[in-house]
Amino acid sequence: MMLHRSLVFLLLSCFSLSSWALPLCSDSRAPLEVNSTVSFCPYKDKTCCDTKEDSNLNKQFQAMNISDKACASVVKSILCSKCDPFSSDLFSDNSDQQSVPILCNSSTKDFCTETWETCQNVSISDSLFAASLQGRAGAPANNKTSKLADLWQSKTDFCSAFGGEASSNETLCFNGEPVTLNNNNNNTTSPLDKAPSGLCLEKIGNGSYLNMVPHPDGSNRAFFSTQPGVVFLAGLPDQDSAGVLDVDLSSPFVDLTDEIHFDIEFGMMGMAFHPKFASNGRFFASFNCDKSKWPGCTGRCACNSDVNCDPSKLTPDSGSQPCQFQTVIAEYTTNGTSSDPSKAKNAKPTEVRRIFTMGLPFTSHHAGQILFGPDGYLYFMMGDGGGGADPYNFSQNKKSLLGKIMRLDVDNIPSASEISKMGLWGNYSIPKDNPFREDKELEPEIWAVGLRNPWRCSFDSSRPSYFMCADVGQDAYEEVDLITKGGNYGWRVYEGPELFHPESSPGGNTSAKSINTIFPVMGYNHSEVDSSGKSASVTGGYFYRSETDPCIAGMYLYADLYGNGVWAGIEMPANSGNFVTNRTTFSCAGDSPMKCSDSPGSSGLSLGYVFSFGEDNKKDIYLLTSNGVYRVVRSSRCNLTCSKENSTAARRNPSPSSSPASSSTSCYRRMMNGSFVVLLVSLSLILLALLV
Repeated sequence: MMLHRSLVFLLLSCFSLSSWALPLCSDSRAPLEVNSTVSFCPYKDKTCCDTKEDSNLNKQFQAMNISDKACASVVKSILCSKCDPFSSDLFSDNSDQQSVPILCNSSTKDFCTETWETCQNVSISDSLFAASLQGRAGAPANNKTSKLADLWQSKTDFCSAFGGEASSNETLCFNGEPVTLNNNNNNTTSPLDKAPSGLCLEKIGNGSYLNMVPHPDGSNRAFFSTQPGVVFLAGLPDQDSAGVLDVDLSSPFVDLTDEIHFDIEFGMMGMAFHPKFASNGRFFASFNCDKSKWPGCTGRCACNSDVNCDPSKLTPDSGSQPCQFQTVIAEYTTNGTSSDPSKAKNAKPTEVRRIFTMGLPFTSHHAGQILFGPDGYLYFMMGDGGGGADPYNFSQNKKSLLGKIMRLDVDNIPSASEISKMGLWGNYSIPKDNPFREDKELEPEIWAVGLRNPWRCSFDSSRPSYFMCADVGQDAYEEVDLITKGGNYGWRVYEGPELFHPESSPGGNTSAKSINTIFPVMGYNHSEVDSSGKSASVTGGYFYRSETDPCIAGMYLYADLYGNGVWAGIEMPANSGNFVTNRTTFSCAGDSPMKCSDSPGSSGLSLGYVFSFGEDNKKDIYLLTSNGVYRVVRSSRCNLTCSKENSTAARRNPSPSSSPASSSTSCYRRMMNGSFVVLLVSLSLILLALLV
């Protein structure tokens, strides 16, 4: 059954999607830089059409044989809206039947009426507007020549089918011109016009942790893991309570050290708890192992004939042999330790299932973070494998999983024969909308390519289409990327925004012209943090969504691993995907419950190494450092000025809300899976049932 377009847009309006708008094509890919050969649909900066698509649209337009120039101009603009950088929002249905974007139909801009009045009596062959009537009464035979007035009884009927009003001040409908956003709205996602006065931190725990994951049951608890492989469950103190982490170091949640190989760049690199952990008790660990010391450490080598790499010809790294060390994702459970996973205080260190195993060619750049996206799939960040400047060009090799972000379905486990047939690296299946279905050269696990060593990624809890990853640089530049489906982030053709020239290339090179590089949205040069230009390494963070410090609301926080700086990224203009970054100071609250580590000069606070960031269920942000666990607190505790700060108890201790998360997830599924209408209808029916 086809949904009425007015119902579709009503649902869009109810969920106020405009605050999540982002330049994104209808297939969830990032727009391309405009190519000079794209001439029919002449977008200025970015477009969702390459030369081939532009040419096909031109042929389609010529075949319509529209004699009236005014109508031809209108139809051409509608046809070219498929190339608009915001086509994901314009074509909200994303179905094969939909050939027309949502046409603006409001008092401020009524392009739908303009279309009707201009074209109602003009003959159009293979009309875009007739395509939506296929199989219905009134449709022209074989979808040949037709007039709007032949298909629709009135302008009201026509605009009921194709029209729609923007859901807020931002444009989510097509007005005949490229989409532009009105950024004068006063919501919390709007960029601030100046850098924050500084970050105020309190120290709430000792210990050196690499990962923090909030408890999936929504409580004020979180899991912390160490690089050697020990996981602790800790209670988090309320803001302004003078409390510290409530953790029993003598009783870990789980100890995986028997399986894990721990060294400078090895260990337990990530952990993820299933979105339904509170009911199924499933959780996952990403770690490294040494096959010379543990029989369970077995897997295919990432250097193999599929990627034109011969392991016997690799130069040993740090005394190791190729693929002596493996990267592993394993599944564990609380079942057997507690009947209620939310009450489980520990789990058995016995693998339920080996999800993924791959041998590493070198001893560095294997990243290893895992996290569940708002779509319920497991994202796995993998570095280029090391070796210095990615000598085998793994990051650009579409048949290699090195230097990639992968997206796996761990809820639907295929049979052993299916795994073997598909050539998978473990027990998982492939999400149907992974980009390999559009790019046949890609391995099916791949979501994005061209990363060097992605170190800490996160989804924005308010706008799940914003998937941010920090990527460690080589010689000069540290970057933060906005990850989209099928995106190519340039390494090792580029390091940050500049071309990179490797000293040796036994694995061959990739030309800059052969790829559509997506450049970083934030970052910094090594010279900004250290005069030698050699000690920088970026650590990715989160968009700040807590109410604790309203003066940094909506900013993306990230840091240098070596504790040399913290940056705040401000999107300007809002929802554009363009960011302005400012390096900000950080200091310790005078009433910090634990004494902060002193550093002579500067801010008087030494963070040591900033290994990672964390976010709890109240959206407060944490810094996991070699000197302990720090949390961002209200500015006034460091005598910093924030005119927006409200010191009431309700402001300092906001209750977590599930509403933004649920609607954000729906938005994300629409962007990633092309099934947004179905999801919104389902949600609407649920809401209607609750109201009745």
